[in-house]
This record gives sequence, C-alpha cells and structure tokens, in this order.
Amino acid sequence: MIIGGKMKEIKFTKMSGAGNDFIVIDNYNKKINLTARQIEAICRRRFSVGADGLIMIEKSFKNYDFYMRFFNNDGKEAEMCGNGGRCAARFAYLKKHARKKMEFLAKDGPHKAIITKKNIAKLKMIEPFNMKLKIKLKIKNKIFTGHYLNTGVPHFVIFVKNLEKLDVYNLGREIRFHKFFAPHGTNVNFAQKINDIYFIRTYERGVEAETYACGTGATASAIIINKLTNEKSPIVLKAKGGLLKVFFKKDNSGYIDVWLEGPANIIYEGKLNKEATL
Repeated sequence: MIIGGKMKEIKFTKMSGAGNDFIVIDNYNKKINLTARQIEAICRRRFSVGADGLIMIEKSFKNYDFYMRFFNNDGKEAEMCGNGGRCAARFAYLKKHARKKMEFLAKDGPHKAIITKKNIAKLKMIEPFNMKLKIKLKIKNKIFTGHYLNTGVPHFVIFVKNLEKLDVYNLGREIRFHKFFAPHGTNVNFAQKINDIYFIRTYERGVEAETYACGTGATASAIIINKLTNEKSPIVLKAKGGLLKVFFKKDNSGYIDVWLEGPANIIYEGKLNKEATL
C-alpha cells in the first residue's frame, strides 16, 4: 500500500477474461492509492506484471456490493471494461464481497453480474446509446465505412473481408485518432463472418494496441450485427482470446437487457513491491 509516499507490498490477483488480462487488487478498505505513473509501470509487460488494465475493488456507497475502478494500462481511469467487469465480479465473489448474483457500481453507472459457472461470469452492460450507422472516414485516400455505438465506452465497428491479414494496429490507430472522433477518440472493432461465426479483432483506446478481447467492443459489434442483419440473441463472437456471448432484447426505445458472458479465469496471485513501479 502507499503510506507517506512509499510503496509497501500489495497483494494482487492476475486474471484473464478471454485473453483480456488484468491486475485485480482488493482495495475494499481504500488504503491503497496508486498514482497514474505507478499503474502504468505495473502494467508494463516484461518490466513488471504486465496487463491490459488494472482494477481496484472498493467499498461502494449506497446499497451496491462494491465499486469497480478500472484503469487502462496507460494509467488513466476509464469508464468501464466489459471483460474487466466480469473479472471484477468473479474476484469480488471469491473475496466474499458479493454473492453469485450481485450489483456493483463503475464509473459509467450500476451493473449487475452473475457467476454462472465456476469460471464463467455474465455481466449486464449499460443500454447502448448514440448509434450512428454508415459513417464514412477518409484515411490515406481510402474510404472506410463503419458504425458507431457507445456501450459504456465509444466503439467504431467495421466489417472486413480478410480479418486474419488485416493490419489492425496501424488502421485501428488511424481511426482511433481520427478527427471525426476528437477529442476523446474511439475504440475500433473489425469483424468478419466466417462459416456462421463472427470473428472480431479490436484496437483498444488507452491500451493503444490490439488486445486479445474487448468486452464492450464485443457488445458493440453484436448490437451492430443485429441492427444490420437481424441476427438473433445471443450472438457468439470469436475474439483472439476466446468466445464471448452477447445477449440482448429490443423494445421501442432500443436495445435493453444487454448481457456479456465469457470466461473470467484466475491466473495467479502475488505481491507487488516497489520495484514493480520502476
């Protein structure tokens, strides 16, 4: 923990949600206070633990089981992470901060979660909003058409013909920082249907790289898929890190009762010391 500016050993759990990996810390007593620089250092691969993000489980105000604080691996606090939320739910359940059916708060609002099997967690997402279809972007003299949706964080979804060979990093980065999405930018999802399965790859804002999975991105992709093709719930998506399922209903106001389900695996437990932040 941080006391008087000095860092002492901090217990943590390394978790993976379909290849999206996180450092999860029990901060229920709110004694741990990491700076953005320290979080960025801890999330650096090869030099420290390494992760796509860091999650703090804290005591919540009101009548929620806990508060989830999520930080991207650049050290900046973000609104929400779907796979991170599922990992947070299973972690809180194992630490006895919540039961199998729980409700917690994150920066983007309240979420419900269910531990459906030993290592499978199902997370209720916020109702997606601000959908904009058929947006055309000019990038290096080429026109790319995609679809925008906010599922807790902003996402831009593009359907492609050769997902496997796509340069996700460079094209994703161009779109992520495109002036159309300024000043905050967007996450970028590329999708392709192969033999009745939707494959997705994601360039993730904050991580500033391709990640093995993105829960809010899978959710955005599934909703856009339904909007364009009327594919029924649940929609199964294959990310590089594994399978994710998105459940949803529709009413006159739009998409409701949206849930994200997938693995939330415990990888190992350990302790951070001050050299983890160098």
